[in-house]
Order: sequence, then structure tokens, then C-alpha cells
Amino acid sequence: MNGPLAEVRVAVRRFLDEHRPEAVAVAVSGGADSLALAAVTARLTGALAVVVDHGLQDGSARVAEDAARTCRELGLDAEVRRVEVTGPGGPEAAARRARYAALRPERGLVLLGHTRDDQAETVLLGLGRGSGARSIAGMRPHDPPWGRPLLGVSRATTTAACAELGLTPWHDPHNDDPRYTRVRLRAEVLPLLEDVLRGGVADALARTAAQLREDNDALDELAAAFDGDCCAVVEVEPLPAALRRRVLRRWLLRESVPELSDSHLRRVDALVSDWRGQGGVWLPGGFVARRAHGRLEVEPVQA
Repeated sequence: MNGPLAEVRVAVRRFLDEHRPEAVAVAVSGGADSLALAAVTARLTGALAVVVDHGLQDGSARVAEDAARTCRELGLDAEVRRVEVTGPGGPEAAARRARYAALRPERGLVLLGHTRDDQAETVLLGLGRGSGARSIAGMRPHDPPWGRPLLGVSRATTTAACAELGLTPWHDPHNDDPRYTRVRLRAEVLPLLEDVLRGGVADALARTAAQLREDNDALDELAAAFDGDCCAVVEVEPLPAALRRRVLRRWLLRESVPELSDSHLRRVDALVSDWRGQGGVWLPGGFVARRAHGRLEVEPVQA
């Protein structure tokens, strides 16, 4: 009989067969999603389990060591990496940066336990913040050096898979803390949407993300194929708006401007599509974009 464990196993096997990474690591928190992923991966290929200790809670070192020990019992090599959570953007963003830095491999892929529910939450966050199509497109299953084999698997399935294996996942108390936006989405918003829309919301949001990724990829390929002068207004202005903004984005990134928000990009695009003699557009990283004599230019802000 096909049960939750079999569903997880099929998802991971298909991912590994499709991408065939030269080396595999599994990010393990001790929660149900990552434990189910680690257990199945251990049976399919040699891998290293990496447990990140953020040091944000009392007893975090013990929790990390317990997770590492469980991974060893499953047949994986395992190590704990402690990080310091600092920097801008609040504790969630700072912890994410520190975690991904600690997990980044020298080669191969790191498998992450993100599920369909996580994808739905990501899409909702993007919608609520008006972050644009890239954000609403959610997480990619294969985004080297990251791999997410479980994006088509529900959180309930990974929990049931752990039960099949006799594993007791760790429950992070932060996952119940309403100060975190994702917690309120998970505990309040998604259940309400499921009730109002009579179920299937997480699946629908995940499908929406997949459809948008396909559209984004097609537009990105067209932008990459653009062989005109990105700085010449006369050449980029006739392009459809979605394609023009991608051409401008590629140009700005080549000019060393850090990753842009949708609002930044639209203000730069207005220098082309809604020109009224306006001043420069301030950009991340201390840059400013301007239009002069029918051309766009970007330069560091003078101190």
C-alpha cells in the first residue's frame, strides 16, 4: 500500500534521478519535514546531514545535537554548524541569511525540506507585499546549490511519514509564535482561505507558482536574447513592458546594482516609459540611475 512514506520516497527519488547531483547534503532542523527528507535520502544515496544551530533559544545546542544523532542513526554522516544571527531585516531574515551561508556547499546540492505548504505561504507573502511575479512564483525545486524535492508534498504527509518510521520530530516553539508573519499565515490565513474556498488552496497556490515560473523563465530567455543597446531609450522603449523591465534588470545587475525590488525596477522603467524630465532613481548599493540625452546611465552616488 502506498502511504505517506512512499510518497516522500518517490518525490526524493525522482528529484535525484532527474538532477543527479555530484554530492548531496541534507539540511536538518529536527522538524518533521527535514527528518522525513533525511530518512528517505539516507536510503537512496550517500549524503551529509547538516544541522544549523542558530543559538536563538535556550537549549538550542542540545536540540541540534539530538537532530544530528538521529541522522547518524538513520545512516547519514552528520555535523552541527553554529551560526551568529545578526544584521538588518529582523530575526527571520537574519536567521535565514546565517543559515544559508552555513549550508552553502563547496560542491553538489543541499536538499531543503520545504513542502507544498511552505510554497503556499511564500506565494501569499509575495501577493500581500506586492513583490511582483518573481516573488509570487515561489521557490524553485532545483535552484543550485539548493534542491527542494518535497515542494509537491504536504506538511501533513511528512509528519505521517515520520510516524511510519517511528521518528519523533522536534517542534520549534517559534512555529507557534504569532509575532512571525509566516506563523499567522499558517495558523490563521490559510485555514480561513481553505474554509471559505472549500479546500485545495495550498495546491492552487503551488500551481500558480509553477505557472508563473514558466512564464518568468520564458520572458527571462527573451530578455537574455535582446541584442540591442540597453542604455538607448529608442531601442528599449518599444519593447513590451514586462520584457523591457527584464532587459533593464539584467543591465542594472551587470552594472553591479544589488538585487532589485519591483518598485525600484518600475521607477527605472519610468525613465523610459513615462519620461517627464524627472530626476535620478536611487537604487540599492549606493547607485543612482538617470536619463540624459536619450540614454540611461547608472553610477555610484557621490559622497
